[in-house]
Amino acid sequence: EVQLQASGGGSVQAGGSLRLSCVVSGFTFDDYAIGWFRRAPGKEREGVSCINIGDGRPYYENPVKGRFTISSDNARNTVYLQMNNLKPEDTAVYYCAAQKPYSAKWDYWGQGTQVTVSS
Repeated sequence: EVQLQASGGGSVQAGGSLRLSCVVSGFTFDDYAIGWFRRAPGKEREGVSCINIGDGRPYYENPVKGRFTISSDNARNTVYLQMNNLKPEDTAVYYCAAQKPYSAKWDYWGQGTQVTVSS
């Protein structure tokens, strides 16, 4: 059974920080890419950041560059998203997802965790 469990969301004021966690199970962790996505109220889901577990290479979308950091702890099958200098426009439900090698899509999804940033 493949599972991804996202946690760590909450409510913060603008300029604050949160760290999200994604614990994965049911597949070979080292062979996958893990990504963070978000969906704000009334908007479509968008990508935030992703990481190749095998080599640790990170990728970031422009709105979060310089503020968010993605990392992995392979021994714990966990990917983190450190979010600093949060802005109200970061408010969304954040989801983690996993991509199999050579897959053209994101194959597995977690349930999401709410992040709310007030001004």
